[in-house]
Amino acid sequence: MDYQKQNNRENAAKRRAMQLGWFSIGLGLAELFCARGLARWMGMKGQETLLRFYGLREIATGVGIFACKDNPASFMWGRVGGDVIDIATLAANVSGNPRKAAIALALANVGGVSAMDVMTARELSLMKELAAPPLRDYSDRVGLGGTPDSVRGAARSDFQVPRDMQPPPGMRPTMH
Repeated sequence: MDYQKQNNRENAAKRRAMQLGWFSIGLGLAELFCARGLARWMGMKGQETLLRFYGLREIATGVGIFACKDNPASFMWGRVGGDVIDIATLAANVSGNPRKAAIALALANVGGVSAMDVMTARELSLMKELAAPPLRDYSDRVGLGGTPDSVRGAARSDFQVPRDMQPPPGMRPTMH
């Protein structure tokens, strides 16, 4: 993938993560402050405190996405984990619930958002792995110093070939 396409995909994934961050904060506020009404609507009376904790989790995840906006992948995976918990909680409340239609609607919504969360988290994680390594700038390095002609052979003047690497005496070059 060329750099420009990769950069565009990464920017789109980051924008989607920011949007999901806002969604997370909004949902969290609703769960936190409207827990009683949500519990009644879904037939989950008595679980208002649980819904409030889920609201706090959503708010924390949304804030985390904004705090790490250059690399929100880990908080996006946190949203995915929260989605799994939400689905498990809703599924556990289907049996014997007179508000099955409301639970089904909630499950459908969580499922849709979960798909978006997984897609965004995967894309952000992949972009991080595929990121081109930074170009290295060696322009400030000096090396031996001097022109190539002035340093040519400089190492040879004081170099001694180890004895076990020397050719036998009859095969040594002659020096004139």
